[in-house]
Amino acid sequence: MKKGIHPKFQQVIFYDAGAGYKFLSGSTRSSNETMVWEDGETYPVIRVDTSSASHPFYTGKQKLAETGGRIDKFNQRLSQVRK
Repeated sequence: MKKGIHPKFQQVIFYDAGAGYKFLSGSTRSSNETMVWEDGETYPVIRVDTSSASHPFYTGKQKLAETGGRIDKFNQRLSQVRK
């Protein structure tokens, strides 16, 4: 691999402030904000809007709206016309 053309890969803390959830992972992103992790080391912090702790799909609070397909809509209109 060529030297100096790849971004620096480092450990960062991803922090979802809305849920108060954070996790440590590797990334090429960096930040000026830092935080001390559970191991006592200081890592850069990347703030995220949504994580598995706050996304409705993962929390089980997702609502599904069943709207039906084109055929169902056509059959509904047809049944109203026949009345």
